Amino acid sequence: ASEARASLGIQDRALAVLDALLTFYPEIELSQDRSMIVFPSNTQLSVRAHGIAGTTLRRHLAALVDAGLIGRKDSANGKRFARKDRSGEIEDAYGFDLSPLLARAEELALMAQEIAAERARFRRVKEALTICRRDVRKLISAAMEEGASGDWGAFEAMYVDMAGRIPR
Repeated sequence: ASEARASLGIQDRALAVLDALLTFYPEIELSQDRSMIVFPSNTQLSVRAHGIAGTTLRRHLAALVDAGLIGRKDSANGKRFARKDRSGEIEDAYGFDLSPLLARAEELALMAQEIAAERARFRRVKEALTICRRDVRKLISAAMEEGASGDWGAFEAMYVDMAGRIPR
């Protein structure tokens, strides 16, 4: 999810909130075998999300829901809690459902791979452009030093102008 955050339309703070939500899940791995609903209070969630403010927390929770990474299971009064049976097992829980994250795990992994591949392609193109720019600069300098025919000062000015328009 962190690699694909731009594609998902979420910010890094939303990922901190997602990470904090995951810390409330009682198992090490997400599993459909058990309830995937966590029910932290905003205060607890804020602490685990590195002290994020309440309004910011709510905004990023909404962004995670909109991105389809988590769901909400609201209680009648809007509170987050778990109802337990006589043996202490959770019978029903209200809060944030982490099952969409598990359901989209393969999709997120593919998105992350595509982004990593695109980043590698960009790096290769950038390196090739850097080498090309250096070679052009060397050719212009060599032509000027050797006194080759042509308006090399104008070529150099054009080159500097064009190279200046290429973003870093």
